[in-house]
Amino acid sequence: MRYIRYAFLAALAVVLVTVAIANRDVVTLNLLPAELATLSGVTMSVSLPLFVVIFGAIIAGLLIGFVWEWMREYKHRSAASTHKREKEKLAREVSKLKTDKAKNEGDEVLALLEN
Repeated sequence: MRYIRYAFLAALAVVLVTVAIANRDVVTLNLLPAELATLSGVTMSVSLPLFVVIFGAIIAGLLIGFVWEWMREYKHRSAASTHKREKEKLAREVSKLKTDKAKNEGDEVLALLEN
């Protein structure tokens, strides 16, 4: 499996380098369309190679997806935490009841075997 993973990563690196070499042209990214920029007076633009824009969009999409999924799974993590606390509480209660029962019966050997 390790060699398959390395082969996949090598193939992915070759594809990414090929895309980067093929898209070296500089493009200009504008914050707003030209008409809206002149109307508002905000003319922010940046010139970058196209492959930087492509890779940046991929990374931004992945980050947005990860954050979105983390927020969506909050209810499941909360429920798991609640169930874990309940389980620990019940385990402590069972242990306490076993020791109380052993004290009432007075048989120390049986109390040790039950624990």
